[in-house]
Amino acid sequence: MRVNVPCPRLRTGRAILGIVMGYPGGLATSTEVASADVGRCRRVRPARRGAARAHPGVTPGLDRMLMAPSSRAHRPDVTTVEIIGGPEPLSVGLHDHDARWAKDFRRHRHRILEALAGLDVAVEHIGSTSVPGLAAKPILDVVVTVPDITAEEDYLDALLAVGYELRVREPGHRLVRTPARDVHVHLYQRGDAAVDEYLLLRDHLRAHAADRELYEGVKRALINRRWDDMNDYAEAKNDVIAAIKSRARKARG
Repeated sequence: MRVNVPCPRLRTGRAILGIVMGYPGGLATSTEVASADVGRCRRVRPARRGAARAHPGVTPGLDRMLMAPSSRAHRPDVTTVEIIGGPEPLSVGLHDHDARWAKDFRRHRHRILEALAGLDVAVEHIGSTSVPGLAAKPILDVVVTVPDITAEEDYLDALLAVGYELRVREPGHRLVRTPARDVHVHLYQRGDAAVDEYLLLRDHLRAHAADRELYEGVKRALINRRWDDMNDYAEAKNDVIAAIKSRARKARG
């Protein structure tokens, strides 16, 4: 199932990070996107406009290494939110922090950098799994910045070729995830304010135990409720995250 709606009507995608991260207007898909049976959904593959021909005999994904990034001017971005599979319920609980999450991140970072070799990208571990000492749902969030988010031919097919699946396409943001739905890879254009918001919260929670405990307490109070739509769970955390981020900005000066 493919869902296409105007951005203001859907509280998912970039709108969720506005809710979850307390950013005005909404910016990005949060770590709180849950999982569903993507096998029942059509995978959307972008048109490879101007893309180079794959090299016969090259391991899938490695042909991207032989392709130069597009040099044309940025094209207009999409104007709707497309969620492959539609809204999903909260289906996993909180786990105590697991040191293996950092190792898993490094493994996916290596996979992403290999798939996008030749493209100027940055890869960061974000979300609750990136904060030692903080309980989290066992879903890793990774953020990748690319030179041009609209140039999907430069990055999207390469990530699909190494096993990720498209979940969200929306203005300024793409989300791919593993078939097991335990790793979410958020893609933004370099300089997007959403990335700064992710890192602001992550770095503050890493350094401030009181806010880390406050945030975990709110999550534990909410996680035991039934959430038929993950967006509602994310929205319920809006106030505490906005307060933490406000303190983070003051502490940063």
